[in-house]
Amino acid sequence: MALPRLTNQIIDAAILGFEEQKRRLDAQIAELRAMRNSVSHTAPAAGTPRRKMSAAGRRAIAAAQRKRWAAQKDATVPEKVPKRAKRKLSPAGRAAIVAALKKRWAAKKAAKKG
Repeated sequence: MALPRLTNQIIDAAILGFEEQKRRLDAQIAELRAMRNSVSHTAPAAGTPRRKMSAAGRRAIAAAQRKRWAAQKDATVPEKVPKRAKRKLSPAGRAAIVAALKKRWAAKKAAKKG
């Protein structure tokens, strides 16, 4: 199957098509830039003044929040569980372990020699 040959007409048509796409994209980019420049994030909304709170109102809210935190903290403190006494190994138990280890190592050495 033969591949179609690119003629000058086909190439010129492709160039025109891509230039038209570029013009459309440039126009869309310009619109977006205009939108970005017209929007100001620092300016408050027009017609709605900021509501102000009195110092007494702030104090009341802070006191209520401290009260909620204190109640939550009291509720989350777990009761302390008494610690169990640390277990200690008796001298007799220690001697039994040492004797068993000596017996085991002696058997291992004997198996290795024989």
